[in-house]
Amino acid sequence: MSGWYEQAFRHVLYPAYESGLRRRGTLAWLAAYEHDQWLAPERVAALQFERLKRLLEHCHREVPYYRSRWRALGVTPGDIKNLDDYARLPPLTKADIREHADELVAESWRGRLLYKATGGSTGEPLRFGYTRESNERRVAVMWRGYAWAGSRMGKRTLYLWGGAVGEPSRAHQLKDRLYNAAFARRMLNSFHMTEANMASYADAIDRYRPEIIVGYVGPLMRMAQWLLETGRTPYRAQAVIGGAEALHEFQRQTIEQAFGCPVFNTYGCREFMLIAAECEQRQGLHVNADHLLLELVDTDGTPSASDHGQVAITDLFNYGMPFIRYLNGDMATASAERCACGRGLPLLARIDGRVLDAIRTADGRYLPGEFFPHMLKDVPGIARFQLVQRQLERLDLSIVRDAAFNEESLAMIRHEVRKVLGDSIELDCHFVDDIPLTHTGKTRVTVSELPP
Repeated sequence: MSGWYEQAFRHVLYPAYESGLRRRGTLAWLAAYEHDQWLAPERVAALQFERLKRLLEHCHREVPYYRSRWRALGVTPGDIKNLDDYARLPPLTKADIREHADELVAESWRGRLLYKATGGSTGEPLRFGYTRESNERRVAVMWRGYAWAGSRMGKRTLYLWGGAVGEPSRAHQLKDRLYNAAFARRMLNSFHMTEANMASYADAIDRYRPEIIVGYVGPLMRMAQWLLETGRTPYRAQAVIGGAEALHEFQRQTIEQAFGCPVFNTYGCREFMLIAAECEQRQGLHVNADHLLLELVDTDGTPSASDHGQVAITDLFNYGMPFIRYLNGDMATASAERCACGRGLPLLARIDGRVLDAIRTADGRYLPGEFFPHMLKDVPGIARFQLVQRQLERLDLSIVRDAAFNEESLAMIRHEVRKVLGDSIELDCHFVDDIPLTHTGKTRVTVSELPP
């Protein structure tokens, strides 16, 4: 499909569908966000705080959960003059949401919300509500962020993504096919990917000839390794966009080598959709600060004294069921750099993974899960790996090795782990033929099964 369809879709078909047929404001919000991204950093920060103040005033008036808790703290929205004041408010946890879901709904929005659910790391569903406007804004922010990587609406795109749950009806399947065809996209179910059928996925890419490939990082990495091992060169897209999992630099390098194009990192979660994304400069991930507030905090919710911490998010436009300083379970590292692209949106240096997948020891040490992919990328002969902690005193490292792996490789691993963890923990290395994807079609390289 040539560029003429992209132009027709962006300027005629999508506006007719989104604004005319569905009567949604997505395109108006997109135009506003595209303007706001070029504001100076201090103007973006001022705009963010103005929007935050309006949200806090609304929560104090209409949301019973916040009204009662802030009253107990002796805090009103008028007391919040800056982000330091804002950080006095308690963070919101998944347990808080499950226990107080009804109290978190704004009184004027009862019975009018849309709802989604996310399984989360424990598999216990988390149900949350949102307004129609907030969803339209999230879609607009998604279009803006993906466009930074060249993925504009109507561009021929292949998704290596999760498939539908259950058995969709024929009518639903037909509707999906028509919808995807109109949006110039092809969906491949990463849940079904195996070593045995990898060639069929490569064949599908060659047949579809996408300009953009979007996928879970784990399946993209698996396919990239297979392409390099077999010497197969797929149809070359303009860019690959990774999402749903932390993208480590060694993974980016492998995927770029296999697919022959730049790889862009994105960060989001089901509760908010796109939170941050890389632009064409790839100097870090731009936080959508004109749409949400992202903080890096310590375990007690206070601002992190370093550039690294747990992620706390506030959606500035979900007035129906607002999440204020919501801890989504991720960890990230901020960047103080100003991107050369000229956008005023702040940067994250990287997404470090999930809080629950940090490694702990009996003597109180705490090691971010990022350590192992960072260290193991330099060990010769490792094709794939997965580090699992089931006990405080032990780590299990599964390794898929290639011909370059030898005793020195194993000694290097043990030496590097001992340097950071001492003798407080036992490292059990074992060799496997494969490391399966999770039931959601992703790959987790560092896993903690310890209770929170």
